Amino acid sequence: MMRALLLLLPLILLAGTARAQVPLGQGPSTVREGLEIGTSTSEIAITSDFRGADLTVFGALNNADELFLAIGQYDVVVTLSGPIDYATVRRKQRIFGIWMNTDSMTFEQVPESYSIASTRQLEDIQPAPSLNRLGLGIDHLTLSPTGFVGNATQVGAFREAYRRLKLSNGLYQRDTRGVRFVSPSLFRATLRLPANVPDGVHLVHAYLFKSGELIQSRDLPLRVVKTGLEQTITDAAHQQPLAYGLFSVLVALVTGWGASIMFRKD
Repeated sequence: MMRALLLLLPLILLAGTARAQVPLGQGPSTVREGLEIGTSTSEIAITSDFRGADLTVFGALNNADELFLAIGQYDVVVTLSGPIDYATVRRKQRIFGIWMNTDSMTFEQVPESYSIASTRQLEDIQPAPSLNRLGLGIDHLTLSPTGFVGNATQVGAFREAYRRLKLSNGLYQRDTRGVRFVSPSLFRATLRLPANVPDGVHLVHAYLFKSGELIQSRDLPLRVVKTGLEQTITDAAHQQPLAYGLFSVLVALVTGWGASIMFRKD
């Protein structure tokens, strides 16, 4: 609790300073609302016993209209997107009793992981066409196939399959009540990082909506790094692939020989 208060203190002071800049008796401020955010940590370390982690995002609204605050016309959406890469989805079909990959589609530059939290349902904040333009939300991410697409009618099916796979393995997550206002102008969001989160630079992005209109956004980087034995193995696999492959084969041979000795029937 004390840690959360310490993290919120700079945002509280910032919000108070913004209000103090409006002289009394001069009517409402013409300054547009602002948004400031901070995170509970700037780096997540993946160790051998890593089981996932929670990232807390704190934020403050500056120059917020008190009437709009009172009637709940401000909405906040916070996302955590992982490294961008190409993603291939393959379709399996049973041919002569054997499951085989038949068709595939590759989407360009999509986040390997994606978590989203909001004050309410996204479609209650903005209509689907606007969310599609922003690429905001799992159902509205831009999934553009690469290369020649022979059958354009199959694009939708592959997009749904991609989202379904990501949701099933926990790399894509959403929480429509994950953002909560802890005071009229301060909010807190909790985003979940799964145990299989990819390492690399992730991006925390916060969006501020007023009566359904996007008025401000902020982003912060988050580093996810492997440490200890995991990092050593990763470095060896990428920097010395031949030695790593030979060592893996040797370990497999020794393990198999040892198992045969232990379970040998005399």
